[in-house]
Amino acid sequence: MIRISRRGFLGIGGAALLADVAPRALSAAERRKPNLVFILIDDMGWPDTGCYGHRFHETPNIDKLASQGMRFTDAYAACPVCSPTRASIMSGQYPARVGITDFIPGHQRPYAKLKAPLNRTQYLPLEVVTVAESLKAAGYTCGQFGKWHLGGREYFPDAQGFSSWLVSEGRHFNFKTVPPMEIEQDAYLSEFLTEQAEKFIDENRGRPFFLYLAHFAVHVPIEARQELIKKYREKKKPAEGVNNPVYAAMVEHVDHSVGRITARLDELGLANNTIVIFTSDNGGLRQRYDLQGPLVSSNAPLRDEKGTLYEGGIREPLIVRWPGTVEPGSTCSVPTSSVDFYPTLVDIAGAMPPANQVLDGVSLRPLLEQRGSLNRDAIYWHYPHYHHSTPAGAVRAGNWKLLEFFEDGRLELYNLAEDISESRNLAAARPEKAAELREMLAAWRQQVNAAMPEPNPDYDPAHAHEWGPPISHGSADRKGI
Repeated sequence: MIRISRRGFLGIGGAALLADVAPRALSAAERRKPNLVFILIDDMGWPDTGCYGHRFHETPNIDKLASQGMRFTDAYAACPVCSPTRASIMSGQYPARVGITDFIPGHQRPYAKLKAPLNRTQYLPLEVVTVAESLKAAGYTCGQFGKWHLGGREYFPDAQGFSSWLVSEGRHFNFKTVPPMEIEQDAYLSEFLTEQAEKFIDENRGRPFFLYLAHFAVHVPIEARQELIKKYREKKKPAEGVNNPVYAAMVEHVDHSVGRITARLDELGLANNTIVIFTSDNGGLRQRYDLQGPLVSSNAPLRDEKGTLYEGGIREPLIVRWPGTVEPGSTCSVPTSSVDFYPTLVDIAGAMPPANQVLDGVSLRPLLEQRGSLNRDAIYWHYPHYHHSTPAGAVRAGNWKLLEFFEDGRLELYNLAEDISESRNLAAARPEKAAELREMLAAWRQQVNAAMPEPNPDYDPAHAHEWGPPISHGSADRKGI
């Protein structure tokens, strides 16, 4: 089991961050290991950037990254909400295997037809060997800045392989951090996190590093700087889409962050030896699950939104820039999942995968090097919770996708190559294909020990739509902010 040294502290931007006191001298081979930059956006939808077709949002830096790297058209998050996908990135496992299938701590509909299972733990277990721990063992310095959402203080990044870290989430203005830092009154979170990430790059430019920059943007509440909001309020809107000016400004804030990080890599002469990955943790939000607040965005042509297993809830932007390896301006249509990042990163870094931990993902290196496809039959999802939809599971095999809804056993079958909007349910027309995929999905659930919802003894059709109070959880599980 890989564990973290807790010797000493290193100051970054005035914060006390855990680090090794005296780093050992690096060999020439270790210094040549590629740096790894992983930028994770919160709630960014598949079509939210210019390079994915948005006609209102302005994302020149993300678009430039795509022109320099590979843009994936069929990349997926392992879950339609945040904590499970983040757990899949850290563990390389499907959320159902980890036991975190809903956001932490989750919520319930007390009178719904089914009683949804609780997360097995309200934190990422310390027994899980994270990707940071595997990279640390291979000589990488690992830094995490931003949203964690995988448990309370004793389960924070310093307990999971990150030597430098800072956690902040929940607000874009007037935010707090752990460890505590003095923050300027008008600070905006995505800008602040980018500054911390830049300092981490500066301080570790002479050694291989793994930077995990996990923005809270573009999650609600939708907040941005007034000058950017004004820009989009005055900009002519396309005839289609939601095109919310505040949300558009938040997207541009994220784009600024990407531009700052890539510029710093250029300034320090690190760009050619740094792999940059840009993606999101789940599909875009159309409106809060309780229908409070404004319309935020649209995932069209994809169906539906965050909290559902339709494409709008799970298909993500994914861009990978790897100079000298990835063909600039290339695209890839092979389906991928967030469980693939762990095996991909350790493969590229020359690190060892954990000896006694199943990795459900596969390395994307053959796709990035354009020398083959992936040895995988299907990708799976398990979301046995109420959110923007009802409890369900899904499987994609080739171009076929099946959804199974647990309340009534309803099946929906789509051919995504012909129907990306999932508008024509082919389950009745292709019963043999639906049965085949349903059998695959059931076998997979058994393999990963997926928790299933149960009949609710308090079911009340008249109140089934109502949300209960937040799920309570112990002090060890509190977010700590």
